[in-house]
Amino acid sequence: MAILDKHAILEKNVTLLAIFAFLVVTIGGLVQIVPLFYLDSTIEEVEGMRPYTPLELAGRDVYLREGCYVCHSQMIRPMRDEVERYGHYSLAAESMYDHPFQWGSKRTGPDLARVGGRYSDEWHVDHLRSPQSVVPESVMPKYGFLEEKMIDGKYIEDLLGTHKLIGVPYTQEMVENGQEDFAAQADPDSDYDGLLERYGDNVNVRNFDGQPGISEADALVAYLQMLGTLVDFSTFTPDASR
Repeated sequence: MAILDKHAILEKNVTLLAIFAFLVVTIGGLVQIVPLFYLDSTIEEVEGMRPYTPLELAGRDVYLREGCYVCHSQMIRPMRDEVERYGHYSLAAESMYDHPFQWGSKRTGPDLARVGGRYSDEWHVDHLRSPQSVVPESVMPKYGFLEEKMIDGKYIEDLLGTHKLIGVPYTQEMVENGQEDFAAQADPDSDYDGLLERYGDNVNVRNFDGQPGISEADALVAYLQMLGTLVDFSTFTPDASR
């Protein structure tokens, strides 16, 4: 009875209840937050991860601008049905250079975390131009206009510099050569050795939309074709200590 009486006092006194509620929330928050300050990193380092190339970064901006994330997630959860359908579950490291990240659970369309290399460039261009021509049941709108919107990468170095400021490990050399690398990735006849030296060999270099010049479709397809391809999951072993 004594315990019940004390509990009744706590419930009837708004100020006292608020104080105890604050203490409980504070203690719970500290239990979750404090351990993070003693970890070297909350994200497991994974071999193969790199920042987006200038063209991929421009494509990602098109992806965000057109609201592709509203219908497509980029987060495969570690459950059997998801892994069998989409591929290896998503790693936090795969989104470490995303601002903002593209996780989520809304899937009007399929998850795109592993879409890179699954379809040809021509398939992607046809799909953007007329989704129903390749997926008859699709409710996706047409994005053929992206082929007509040309981009010259004029401000790509400013974009790289901004991402560098918020922690993406772009080097000063990457920033200064941003426009050159932007153009080189969409032109297989160009001298793209510098691009590969800065970003590694796992970079797709080709005319993505098959048309002269660099269009928003080029950039978007370059971004899509990279998704999920940077980590070699045939050799990846999760860090059990994390």
